[in-house]
Amino acid sequence: MKSITITDVANHANVSKSTVSQYLNKRYEYMSEKTRKKIEETIEELNYQPNILARSLKQKSTFTVGVVVANILHTFSTQVIRAIENYFYDHGFHIIVCNADDNPEKEKNYIEMLRAKQVDGIIIFPTGDNLDLYKRMKRDQFPIVFMDRTIEELNIATVMLDNHLASKLAVDRFVDKGFENIAIITTSIIRDISPRIERIHGYKDALSAHGIRCNPDYIKTVNAEEIPDALSDFFDLEKPPQAILAGNDIILNGVLRYMKKHGIHIPEDIAVIGIDDVPYASFYTPTITTIDQPAIEMANLAAELLLSQINKEENKDTSVHRLKPTLLMRNSC
Repeated sequence: MKSITITDVANHANVSKSTVSQYLNKRYEYMSEKTRKKIEETIEELNYQPNILARSLKQKSTFTVGVVVANILHTFSTQVIRAIENYFYDHGFHIIVCNADDNPEKEKNYIEMLRAKQVDGIIIFPTGDNLDLYKRMKRDQFPIVFMDRTIEELNIATVMLDNHLASKLAVDRFVDKGFENIAIITTSIIRDISPRIERIHGYKDALSAHGIRCNPDYIKTVNAEEIPDALSDFFDLEKPPQAILAGNDIILNGVLRYMKKHGIHIPEDIAVIGIDDVPYASFYTPTITTIDQPAIEMANLAAELLLSQINKEENKDTSVHRLKPTLLMRNSC
């Protein structure tokens, strides 16, 4: 059976091949609504399937981008992936999502696989331990954008939260409620992962601004499985904290499980605020005060920056964009 070509579509719709090509590339501004409808109906009637390989060779693009997340279990990561997929779908691209599990070797393998597949660009939540690989991509002028984490000396376009402000909003809220013994717990900072370090710095600076001495016993950086032990250390102190800032959604989940298991009541026994809003925060009992990241706005900005590199626009943006968080006040503090 003869395969249907773009020429067949053009002849059947009584338009030029270039008009059909513009339609396939979603350049609808070059045609009337009537012409667009006619081409759409013709494609459906003839069951035309565009030759993706031929299109890629002709335009020197696979119309595919990669997204390498550090840990897909984070609510923020899934929100960002969804928004990036929506953005690129609207621009005629597909995405390939890879989960590095905060493992530099896994991240390296995924990046090399994506480049072997000739994706047009990659958005990376960098583990931080593949500096030579990042530098090589930059040297090759390969389109790349960092998300959520920065490695400033590389001068690579980055989109992330204003993490200092996120911690400040939480500490300010705790202090407004009358608390001074304020603890923070984050996941491991073993590889100097920037959001975690910045949130701790923001916490320390906010305490200092309120004239509160920073107690090193109130700061914990642990792996997920170590959260219960870290919390037990807090409560075993001579002066246990009155409030806990959970550095991300995984920590918050661990904190809430611990409190429920040990019969510790929020906020009567201890106040809690989490950085990263989570779906259950608004209906958990009590509802959980969180610091919300503008995930969709951040994802769209990262996608715009990557697409501008793919399109080789003249003014290449390599700056670090820090978007502002929002305090969502609920009943846990």
